[in-house]
Amino acid sequence: MFSQSHILSQSPTFLSLIPNHSIPNPTIPSLRFSTLDLDLPLRPKFASARTMASNSKRSNGFSNSPLKFNDQELDFFAEIGNKVADAAGEIIRLYFRKKFDILDKEDFSPVTIADKAAEESMVSIISEKFPSHAIFGEENGWRCKENSSDYVWVLDPIDGTKSFITGKPVFGTLIALLHKGKPILGIIDQPVLRERWIGISGRITTLNGQEVATRTCANLSQAYLYTTSPHLFSGDAVEAFSRVRSKVKVPLYGCDCYAYALLASGYVDLVVESGLKPYDFLSLIPVIEGAGGVITDWKGRQLYWDASPASHAGSFNVVAAGDTQIHQQALDSLQWQ
Repeated sequence: MFSQSHILSQSPTFLSLIPNHSIPNPTIPSLRFSTLDLDLPLRPKFASARTMASNSKRSNGFSNSPLKFNDQELDFFAEIGNKVADAAGEIIRLYFRKKFDILDKEDFSPVTIADKAAEESMVSIISEKFPSHAIFGEENGWRCKENSSDYVWVLDPIDGTKSFITGKPVFGTLIALLHKGKPILGIIDQPVLRERWIGISGRITTLNGQEVATRTCANLSQAYLYTTSPHLFSGDAVEAFSRVRSKVKVPLYGCDCYAYALLASGYVDLVVESGLKPYDFLSLIPVIEGAGGVITDWKGRQLYWDASPASHAGSFNVVAAGDTQIHQQALDSLQWQ
């Protein structure tokens, strides 16, 4: 969220708290963040899958016809998205399982120097490469030279800060690029494990350059279900989730955005969560749909958020499935009105 506590509001930027020798300067043109320069054994490649397969495994039941972008445009967006993820990852790895201060936002959710510094490094690259694009970051909200833009980058530097501060590598950096409100690029990056899922409009999702797909699971009774925590549901959502949990084969907890990545790769079948913010789910949409899955709200409606300077990052209930059949069964069990 972009509303910080009084303590955070008094600090001009978390980057000023980082020793100069401990982190690369994100404003230097020759920075190491480029995926073309960074020597990572699992560096993602995104040019291998040009078009979405049309077979039934890839059909998720929604009209997801790609917007009219040529390959060069999409490749360039993905290249910059990779650089942005690299930049965040460099910072996050500096602080993972290290001692640092943990502050509370106004909603009592935690934030760290890593969250703030990672977002600033991401913003720096996007602003340099796309000065006319808008940016909406979890930590600092809307940034744009104009009052509106057809292109909006939505960033969550560390989705799963509680996992990050407790040393559990199931958090992730989330990057979405919206064009006129539709996500055309989505990245889920796990910087410690160096795993990166990339979803691009009209293409098959990749994990470190290799195409991935959701798995078939036609019956809810055979499904493996993930949610971050059953304690995050409240009100009527508690009973709604319980109806789904009672019907699945195995309920599992504690994966943050990593659960959606595992779903895209075909390791789990269903993710049900409540109270997600736009920066928590917009990047997931191209990744899951590009792998053949479905992601909607609890009423089965496509997820949408109108990003603007006046936009409020409200809460959404999200259900994602690898198979259209258990997606519908989950909706039927949720009974959300």
